[in-house]
Amino acid sequence: MTSRPYNVLFLCTHNSARSILAECITNQLGGERFKGHSAGSQPSGRVHPMAVDLARQLNYDIAGLRSKSWEEFSRPDAPKLHFVFTVCDNAADEVCPVWPGQPMTAHWGLPDPSRVEGNEAERRLAFAETHRMLHQRISIFTSLPLISLDRLSLQRRLDDIGRQRT
Repeated sequence: MTSRPYNVLFLCTHNSARSILAECITNQLGGERFKGHSAGSQPSGRVHPMAVDLARQLNYDIAGLRSKSWEEFSRPDAPKLHFVFTVCDNAADEVCPVWPGQPMTAHWGLPDPSRVEGNEAERRLAFAETHRMLHQRISIFTSLPLISLDRLSLQRRLDDIGRQRT
Protein backbone atom coordinates (compact mmCIF):
# COMPACT_ATOMS: atom_id res chain seq x y z
CA MET A 1 0.00 0.00 0.00
CA THR A 2 2.19 2.79 -1.20
CA SER A 3 0.15 4.61 -3.84
CA ARG A 4 -1.13 8.01 -2.81
CA PRO A 5 -3.61 9.19 -2.00
CA TYR A 6 -5.33 6.22 -0.44
CA ASN A 7 -8.93 6.12 -1.69
CA VAL A 8 -11.41 5.42 1.10
CA LEU A 9 -15.04 4.56 0.34
CA PHE A 10 -17.72 4.82 3.02
CA LEU A 11 -20.90 2.86 2.38
CA CYS A 12 -24.35 3.31 3.80
CA THR A 13 -27.62 2.19 2.30
CA HIS A 14 -29.00 5.63 1.35
CA ASN A 15 -25.76 7.66 1.20
CA SER A 16 -27.39 10.69 2.73
CA ALA A 17 -25.87 11.24 6.20
CA ARG A 18 -23.26 8.97 7.85
CA SER A 19 -21.30 8.08 4.74
CA ILE A 20 -21.48 11.70 3.53
CA LEU A 21 -20.10 13.00 6.84
CA ALA A 22 -17.36 10.35 6.77
CA GLU A 23 -16.37 11.48 3.27
CA CYS A 24 -16.09 15.10 4.48
CA ILE A 25 -14.11 14.18 7.58
CA THR A 26 -11.68 12.01 5.63
CA ASN A 27 -11.05 14.70 3.06
CA GLN A 28 -10.28 17.21 5.79
CA LEU A 29 -8.26 15.00 8.17
CA GLY A 30 -6.58 13.01 5.43
CA GLY A 31 -4.92 15.94 3.72
CA GLU A 32 -2.90 14.73 0.74
CA ARG A 33 -2.71 11.20 2.14
CA PHE A 34 -6.38 10.11 1.93
CA LYS A 35 -9.26 10.86 -0.44
CA GLY A 36 -12.72 10.20 0.97
CA HIS A 37 -15.66 8.96 -1.11
CA SER A 38 -19.16 7.83 -0.21
CA ALA A 39 -21.89 5.79 -1.84
CA GLY A 40 -24.95 3.71 -1.10
CA SER A 41 -26.58 0.49 -2.22
CA GLN A 42 -29.93 2.30 -2.56
CA PRO A 43 -28.99 5.98 -2.69
CA SER A 44 -31.73 8.40 -1.68
CA GLY A 45 -30.72 10.84 -4.39
CA ARG A 46 -30.24 13.65 -1.87
CA VAL A 47 -27.90 14.52 0.95
CA HIS A 48 -29.82 15.02 4.19
CA PRO A 49 -30.18 18.77 4.85
CA MET A 50 -28.97 18.41 8.45
CA ALA A 51 -25.81 16.66 7.24
CA VAL A 52 -25.19 19.52 4.80
CA ASP A 53 -25.84 22.13 7.50
CA LEU A 54 -23.46 20.43 9.92
CA ALA A 55 -20.76 19.99 7.28
CA ARG A 56 -21.07 23.66 6.34
CA GLN A 57 -20.87 24.76 10.00
CA LEU A 58 -17.70 22.68 10.45
CA ASN A 59 -16.11 24.23 7.33
CA TYR A 60 -16.02 21.05 5.29
CA ASP A 61 -15.91 21.31 1.53
CA ILE A 62 -19.47 20.47 0.49
CA ALA A 63 -19.18 21.45 -3.18
CA GLY A 64 -19.18 17.93 -4.65
CA LEU A 65 -21.39 16.16 -2.13
CA ARG A 66 -24.13 14.03 -3.64
CA SER A 67 -25.97 10.81 -2.92
CA LYS A 68 -24.72 8.17 -5.36
CA SER A 69 -24.75 4.46 -6.03
CA TRP A 70 -21.87 2.22 -5.05
CA GLU A 71 -21.97 0.94 -8.63
CA GLU A 72 -20.01 4.07 -9.61
CA PHE A 73 -17.03 2.63 -7.73
CA SER A 74 -17.14 -0.79 -9.38
CA ARG A 75 -16.74 0.61 -12.89
CA PRO A 76 -13.43 0.34 -14.75
CA ASP A 77 -12.91 4.13 -14.68
CA ALA A 78 -13.54 4.43 -10.92
CA PRO A 79 -10.76 5.39 -8.52
CA LYS A 80 -8.76 2.40 -7.24
CA LEU A 81 -10.09 1.77 -3.75
CA HIS A 82 -7.72 0.99 -0.90
CA PHE A 83 -10.28 0.89 1.92
CA VAL A 84 -14.04 0.29 2.05
CA PHE A 85 -15.93 0.87 5.31
CA THR A 86 -19.61 0.24 5.96
CA VAL A 87 -21.02 2.75 8.43
CA CYS A 88 -24.57 1.44 8.77
CA ASP A 89 -25.87 -2.00 9.69
CA ASN A 90 -27.93 -2.45 6.53
CA ALA A 91 -24.97 -1.99 4.21
CA ALA A 92 -22.92 -4.45 6.27
CA ASP A 93 -25.47 -7.18 5.62
CA GLU A 94 -25.80 -6.53 1.89
CA VAL A 95 -23.78 -8.25 -0.77
CA CYS A 96 -21.30 -5.65 -1.94
CA PRO A 97 -19.95 -5.43 -5.46
CA VAL A 98 -16.56 -6.95 -6.13
CA TRP A 99 -14.13 -4.09 -5.70
CA PRO A 100 -11.18 -4.19 -8.11
CA GLY A 101 -7.84 -4.43 -6.33
CA GLN A 102 -9.16 -6.13 -3.19
CA PRO A 103 -9.33 -3.13 -0.85
CA MET A 104 -9.22 -3.58 2.92
CA THR A 105 -12.72 -3.60 4.41
CA ALA A 106 -14.26 -3.16 7.86
CA HIS A 107 -17.62 -2.45 9.43
CA TRP A 108 -17.89 0.75 11.46
CA GLY A 109 -21.65 0.76 12.09
CA LEU A 110 -23.32 3.72 13.74
CA PRO A 111 -26.94 4.63 14.50
CA ASP A 112 -28.73 6.53 11.74
CA PRO A 113 -29.15 10.17 12.82
CA SER A 114 -31.84 10.74 10.19
CA ARG A 115 -34.12 8.28 12.00
CA VAL A 116 -34.02 10.16 15.29
CA GLU A 117 -37.40 11.57 16.21
CA GLY A 118 -37.93 14.63 18.31
CA ASN A 119 -37.62 18.35 17.99
CA GLU A 120 -35.08 20.00 15.72
CA ALA A 121 -32.50 20.39 18.50
CA GLU A 122 -32.66 16.67 19.32
CA ARG A 123 -32.29 15.73 15.66
CA ARG A 124 -29.35 18.10 15.19
CA LEU A 125 -27.74 16.64 18.30
CA ALA A 126 -28.00 13.16 16.73
CA PHE A 127 -26.13 14.41 13.66
CA ALA A 128 -23.49 16.07 15.84
CA GLU A 129 -23.02 12.85 17.83
CA THR A 130 -22.67 10.83 14.62
CA HIS A 131 -20.08 13.30 13.40
CA ARG A 132 -18.18 13.06 16.69
CA MET A 133 -18.02 9.26 16.52
CA LEU A 134 -16.98 9.24 12.86
CA HIS A 135 -14.39 11.94 13.47
CA GLN A 136 -12.85 9.92 16.29
CA ARG A 137 -12.68 6.72 14.21
CA ILE A 138 -11.36 8.44 11.10
CA SER A 139 -8.79 10.33 13.15
CA ILE A 140 -7.46 7.04 14.50
CA PHE A 141 -7.53 5.50 11.01
CA THR A 142 -5.71 8.37 9.30
CA SER A 143 -2.97 8.27 11.94
CA LEU A 144 -2.20 4.55 11.48
CA PRO A 145 1.33 3.78 10.26
CA LEU A 146 0.00 2.03 7.14
CA ILE A 147 3.37 1.33 5.55
CA SER A 148 4.73 -0.45 8.62
CA LEU A 149 1.69 -2.72 9.14
CA ASP A 150 1.29 -6.06 7.41
CA ARG A 151 -2.15 -6.78 5.94
CA LEU A 152 -3.31 -8.97 8.84
CA SER A 153 -2.23 -6.43 11.49
CA LEU A 154 -3.88 -3.64 9.55
CA GLN A 155 -7.12 -5.63 9.25
CA ARG A 156 -7.14 -6.18 13.02
CA ARG A 157 -6.64 -2.46 13.61
CA LEU A 158 -9.45 -1.53 11.19
CA ASP A 159 -11.82 -3.99 12.85
CA ASP A 160 -10.86 -2.68 16.31
CA ILE A 161 -11.65 0.89 15.24
CA GLY A 162 -15.17 -0.23 14.32
CA ARG A 163 -15.67 -1.97 17.66
CA GLN A 164 -14.60 1.01 19.75
CA ARG A 165 -17.19 2.59 21.98
CA THR A 166 -16.79 6.17 20.90
